Amino acid sequence: MNALSNSVQLIGFLGKDPEFTQLEKGKKLVRLSLATNEDRKHADGTKSTDTQWHRLIAWDKKAEFISNYFKKGQKIAIQGKLTYRSYDDKEGQTKYMTEIVVSEVMRVGKED
Repeated sequence: MNALSNSVQLIGFLGKDPEFTQLEKGKKLVRLSLATNEDRKHADGTKSTDTQWHRLIAWDKKAEFISNYFKKGQKIAIQGKLTYRSYDDKEGQTKYMTEIVVSEVMRVGKED
């Protein structure tokens, strides 16, 4: 049951190309933006789509793989875990961020 304690699985579309960064001491980081859509039917018969945006990050070999093989618009499936962090912006205000650290990723559907 421990494996389920902090586990996230999502299927969605990449909102932009992965942003790859080489950090100090050789660490590699990629940042991704993933959109998930939920279709809704309202009582009056109208339909709408609710889009949620998710911040994703991956490290080292996974970061390299994602930056080399994934691009904006692709439908992907990810598995990872939630992380929370904070930082102080230029004005000294504390900002809070939720991210998903990707452990597994794959394309979904047909190739371009």
